[in-house]
Amino acid sequence: MLDDMHEDVERCVRAVQSKDARFDGWFYGAVITTGIYCRPSCPVVPPKPENMRFYPSAAAAQQAGFRACKRCRPDASPGSPEWNHRADIVARAMRLIADGVVDREGVPGLAARLGYSTRQIERQLRAELGAGPLALARAQRAQTARLLIETTALPMGDIAFAAGFASIRAFNDTVREVFALTPSGLRDRVARGHPAAASGALSLRLPFRAPLCPDNLFGHLAATAVPGVEEWRDGAYRRTMRLPHGHAVVALRPHPEHVACSLALTDPRDLTIAISRCRRLLDLDADPIAVDDLLRADPDLAPLVDKAPGRRVPRTVDPAEFAVRAVLGQQVSTAAARTHAARLVAAHGEQITDPSGRSTGLTHLFPSPAALAELDPTTLAFPRTRRTTLTSLVAALAGEEIDLGAGSDWDEARTRLAALPGIGPWTVETIAMRALGDPDAFTATDLGIRAAARELDLPGTPVALTRRAAAWRPWRAYAVQYLWATGDHAINRLPAA
Repeated sequence: MLDDMHEDVERCVRAVQSKDARFDGWFYGAVITTGIYCRPSCPVVPPKPENMRFYPSAAAAQQAGFRACKRCRPDASPGSPEWNHRADIVARAMRLIADGVVDREGVPGLAARLGYSTRQIERQLRAELGAGPLALARAQRAQTARLLIETTALPMGDIAFAAGFASIRAFNDTVREVFALTPSGLRDRVARGHPAAASGALSLRLPFRAPLCPDNLFGHLAATAVPGVEEWRDGAYRRTMRLPHGHAVVALRPHPEHVACSLALTDPRDLTIAISRCRRLLDLDADPIAVDDLLRADPDLAPLVDKAPGRRVPRTVDPAEFAVRAVLGQQVSTAAARTHAARLVAAHGEQITDPSGRSTGLTHLFPSPAALAELDPTTLAFPRTRRTTLTSLVAALAGEEIDLGAGSDWDEARTRLAALPGIGPWTVETIAMRALGDPDAFTATDLGIRAAARELDLPGTPVALTRRAAAWRPWRAYAVQYLWATGDHAINRLPAA
């Protein structure tokens, strides 16, 4: 693991000298002679090793008095893969901070969600990341402010409010401290020949660690898209999102070096959270080199990895939504699951207006657990036992008896899900893989996985296959993507533009 890499000075120096982009987000290098911190892949001439200092987070570098490099923009690096694959308290806290919990609820709210005291949270984050939750959230606010300054024509006062700053003065001071420019100077620097977008319309580039195979990632999302909520149009996956202050419509389009993201927000305060959820949906903070190296060590998986390296796990922007959809998909085809979900959306979803101006396509937000709690189960066109499963799940989600959110305890969530009627191993592991984001979730009973096992001459029973898959830990969810890819199904193909 690389979680303490910033302490390995020799290794960090080598990464900086070779401009190795694989380590962007793992650590940050600062130069004491210039007062600037950079990502490892910064294109400038590397400084002398004796002038380098290394930090585990952008927030730690900022707290030490360093400013962000204007060339490599280290605050926009892919996030550390650690927060995706770990289930400990620090990783859960970082996922919640990325989801805006500190800005909305403060450090006490973060601690309450995690079941720890504020002092414990502060101590553990400082020990590993060199900064406490407020500093980490401040660094995130600075990045949000920069995005809004550079890509919109919003007034600076509106940007300060949208980015989560308590005052214009705090906004101005933070931008100057982090970027060594005033907000107006930052806008002027990038505005030459690049007019800003109108308020509410944002075009961003979401970075990732190469390689990235878009086929199964976007293919899965498009093939399972719920009419009214999701669609594939003009080479992009588009969907609606419910956010804390309003809603958004996002379009995500794969490119060789980034994912183009077009965001239409009803409230700019949701920008940070929307970006975080889009990154999580596409698994953009994964470390594909580490994943593929381990899976390639298995001679049965090696040809699959070599054929299309960099497969990601398609996840979700709304864990509760996905859990409901997982139940709707029990023992039915992809088409049938989409039909059931579309009926729920039409009957209980909140109507929205697609900013593209089309009257068809994206028309609704997926219904919340609270809205679904009011449904009449007799209107559901599937067996009584599955009605009971769905209503039990919805009641548990609406009553907050099950937490599937960014900071959830994966083991506890599994236990609570498994206790509901009609939710077996396939549903639990599917939700764990795509809603909780557990990279080691493994759907051994899945029909597609069992078909792949037969084709590859792997063990045929779920118990034996699970035993065989122990060698793929902690990346079994990625092994699932490679195994699924052996089948001829639309989830494995990038749709035509």
